[in-house]
Amino acid sequence: MQGTIGFIGSGMIGTAVAGLAVKAGYEVVLSNSRGPETLAGLVADLGPGARAATPAEAARDADLVVIAVPLTALDRLPVEALAGKTVIDAGNYYPQRDGHLPELDSDELTSSALLQQRLPESRVVKAFNNIAFSLIAALARPANAPDRSALPIAGDDAAAKHEAAALLDALGWDTVDFGSLAESWRSAPDTPVYVMPYLGELPAEGVTDFLSWVTQIPGAPVPADTVAKLIDAAVRLPAAATELPNLA
Repeated sequence: MQGTIGFIGSGMIGTAVAGLAVKAGYEVVLSNSRGPETLAGLVADLGPGARAATPAEAARDADLVVIAVPLTALDRLPVEALAGKTVIDAGNYYPQRDGHLPELDSDELTSSALLQQRLPESRVVKAFNNIAFSLIAALARPANAPDRSALPIAGDDAAAKHEAAALLDALGWDTVDFGSLAESWRSAPDTPVYVMPYLGELPAEGVTDFLSWVTQIPGAPVPADTVAKLIDAAVRLPAAATELPNLA
């Protein structure tokens, strides 16, 4: 057994990562804001390597924790249980959904730096925030596969980034380390590496139902050198203007 991955937030991104983790031999502990009993169906689908718990239990029992929740949930995170843990932040700031947060609207902090501020004794690494949920599994490939893709990661702790990269490698992904949490805006919404490169060719008529469409496509491999170029090409835009994706 590889180890135990805890999940705070078991929506589309959390479920996709958990599915790959179980296949890779990890135990996963899933949690959400509604209680472990609401995750019974997901646990059954994932199989014997998965179980449900409270967020505090998922954090306590895990070797590494994936947080995939809206920023509105940051005040409910189990701070003490997450102390000393490497925490993968898969979230993004969307003012339409999260409400306007002054420290983010002013670009004083990135959303991951804000999470690190809320979790002072944890080691936050930004990852899984720039890809559509269904493509996390669809584009995963074995090590050294010619069409293996990469995801960008950022963080302030080198050991934590190494731990996160090892997990992504086990799940079928290369990584591109692009620096600190202060630089994590480079993979945020509206940047070149955000979502679009992994989609492949869009229908000429646009996409009216993105969630349905993206589950039916194979995605387009994006190798590490391309990810690095896209990261370098990023220009910081005001976080306050970030909007939810619309491909119609």
